[in-house]
Amino acid sequence: MEKVKDNLYEIVGDGGNVAVYITSEGVILVDDKYDQDFDNIMAKIKSVTNLPVKYILSTHYHSDHSGGNAKFLPTTEIISTANARAGIVGHKQANATPGMMPARVTFTTETSVWLGGKEVRAHWYGRGHTDGDAVIYFPAEKVLHTGDLMSGNTPLIDYPGGGSLRDWANTLDGALTVDFDTVIPGHGPVTNRAGLTTYRNNVEKQKYRVQGLIREGKSAEEVGKVMQAEFFWTPQSLQMNWSLPGMMAELK
Repeated sequence: MEKVKDNLYEIVGDGGNVAVYITSEGVILVDDKYDQDFDNIMAKIKSVTNLPVKYILSTHYHSDHSGGNAKFLPTTEIISTANARAGIVGHKQANATPGMMPARVTFTTETSVWLGGKEVRAHWYGRGHTDGDAVIYFPAEKVLHTGDLMSGNTPLIDYPGGGSLRDWANTLDGALTVDFDTVIPGHGPVTNRAGLTTYRNNVEKQKYRVQGLIREGKSAEEVGKVMQAEFFWTPQSLQMNWSLPGMMAELK
């Protein structure tokens, strides 16, 4: 567990990055990793507070971010976009953890949680990694948790889950309207506004590159080779299996 700002930490390692926000009345989390990470998450939280976890704001439905829902739900309220809930209910992730539980509370474009006099906001700005990605904002700390709208070196587009490379940069434009200086990505090290802006520009660069290749009549195999050479994709990766077929259809 690493300190990001006063009363705000992140838990890294297995699964997606979890934000831990400590208030005088309890703890607010962003995401909860895999089911098997529950005990480790709780141990990390108890190293800084004995207060209970009251809320979890889910960034999206994938099991490396929402797989712990079932173990938290008996005592914790989980909130997600309506589309993220539908992703779990509809079993859209073929390799998801068995027994995943969806949020009981959902929103469409924006909601807030208040606890101990502190606010945490959740926004939906559009499609990107999936069709239900929430961006979580800590106004007092000027920190943004992007979920997998920012993750690693290159975007993973979950087309079965409603993702879109065409819309992704515009979705991040919405997130960039918020007043923040620090970014917790879905995976990878904490960064800043400039880091998110660079990521957004790389997403747009990839979109235009693929559109150009398709207009030149390149095959999916040829486009995949360019993605590996220029955008750090690896053979047999989720990008090759999930993103490539969807991009060929979406950007034609």
